[in-house]
Amino acid sequence: MAKGRITIAAIAKELSVSVPTVSRVLNGKEDVAESTRVRVEEALTRHNYRKPVAVNSTARSAELLDLVFHEAGSGWAHEIIQGVEYAAGPERIGVVLSQLGGSHRPSKEWLDSIMARRSIGVVLVLSGLDESQRHQLDARSIPYVVIDAHGDPGLGVPTVGSNNWNGGLVATRHLISLGHKRIAVISGPSDVMCSRARVDGYRSAHDEAGIDCDPALVRWGDFEMTAGHKYALELLQGLDRPTAIFAGSDYQALGVMRAARELGLIIPRDLSIVGYDDLPVTEWLTPPLTTVNQPLVKMATMATQMLISIARGKPLASSRVELGTELIVRESTAPPQS
Repeated sequence: MAKGRITIAAIAKELSVSVPTVSRVLNGKEDVAESTRVRVEEALTRHNYRKPVAVNSTARSAELLDLVFHEAGSGWAHEIIQGVEYAAGPERIGVVLSQLGGSHRPSKEWLDSIMARRSIGVVLVLSGLDESQRHQLDARSIPYVVIDAHGDPGLGVPTVGSNNWNGGLVATRHLISLGHKRIAVISGPSDVMCSRARVDGYRSAHDEAGIDCDPALVRWGDFEMTAGHKYALELLQGLDRPTAIFAGSDYQALGVMRAARELGLIIPRDLSIVGYDDLPVTEWLTPPLTTVNQPLVKMATMATQMLISIARGKPLASSRVELGTELIVRESTAPPQS
């Protein structure tokens, strides 16, 4: 039998189990012995089994998709949710939201719940699937799309992101053009692709301008306010403090602004700050925050549209999408005081 076209009846016969047993494993039912489940999963993977896709579904009103964050609860997550709803709402698809408690890989229990409720697909944000998890979803024809991949998402996995390297480049170029030479960067985790890309852009702007990039001015944390506050205090209380800080997120920038005020520094006279994401709150800060616009709503909308297309059996024009980033100059940046 051709690879990828085996039936569940053939798999059941090969393993000497019943067809309903294979079906229960495919549908995430729990009433199957663990040893049997493992054998069935291995056979599904070995034969590259794909559950047939129902292109002309007649039960669209009951469809659900899963939106999975490594962490949710910030304004950044709200932008993603809004973009997903823009695409899912008109299709009468409900959205099930879950978060992984900071982990970038979902648990077995999460995967079982996806299969049990027969989600039409999964949108993963700053998280991903290992090879075994991808095989399990592939076998059930449950598609998945990744927004802002945490690491290498895997060959052929559809992704939507933005040009983070360019974001770091234009943010740092702006500060250099104002006359800053000691520019610090506070980024996200060092093992996250977008964090590394933004710092690479920061370094490239220094190279382009012929300015030494001091490793002591680079900090890796997370994208939250607490990280911005903590590392800004470290940087700004040094003997040779930076005159500008590029924060890896707007939330980090909020922490930097608080640290600056606690130290009696006036923004932007004593310290220029650039954020990242361009969340709606940034133009209402005092002073309004210069930031890099990352089109989060558009990213989420496109990822959801891609997922729905795959679930409907339609081909994608491209499985890898990278949107542009743009510097938004406001009042938190100015030339350094001589």
